[in-house]
Amino acid sequence: MDTQRAPIGRPRGFDATEALEQAMRVFWEHGYEGASLPDLTGAMGISRTSMYAAFGNKEELFRKVLARYTAGPASYGAESLAEPTARRVARVFLDGAVRSSTLPDYPTGCLSLRASLVGSEDGRVIRELLAAWRDETRSHLTERFQRALDEGDLPAGTDPAFLAVYLMTLDNGISVQAAGGADRETLQRIADAALQHWPPV
Repeated sequence: MDTQRAPIGRPRGFDATEALEQAMRVFWEHGYEGASLPDLTGAMGISRTSMYAAFGNKEELFRKVLARYTAGPASYGAESLAEPTARRVARVFLDGAVRSSTLPDYPTGCLSLRASLVGSEDGRVIRELLAAWRDETRSHLTERFQRALDEGDLPAGTDPAFLAVYLMTLDNGISVQAAGGADRETLQRIADAALQHWPPV
């Protein structure tokens, strides 16, 4: 007797990592509201029952997708914080925004911005989730720039919170431009131009 049966509702050969990757692409392309359950299960190659068993409902699936996105395409946010100077933080952050928004074989732009376009009351939780996700990035950047200011890596009088918002605004703008068809070379020129105005030490 075969004692290695797959759990009920989950097909043999089910690859949770690959299924989550495909779900990320669907949410990235269609946004949260635009991603239907048939879209998601079709891309993931599993039944609705299997999706619920492995990942929970649509909201829970999106939370897992956001964690995957944070650790993958959007990992430049965390990586930038480890850079030795404030200018390098900004460099890695903006270069990462350009790269993430124009990845080959992925939707253009930013998953977070696409998924934020949720108009229904049912989507309020997702809007709040993504707002908190962006606020966390802004907070980490502010703290990093405050440290740079304290260490003399930024000129006296620099506002760390403003610099964080400045980078976040550029990041969002790069994403919007990418979604509108701007190519990577153009977006990189924008990022380079922004850094020309970085506060001198």
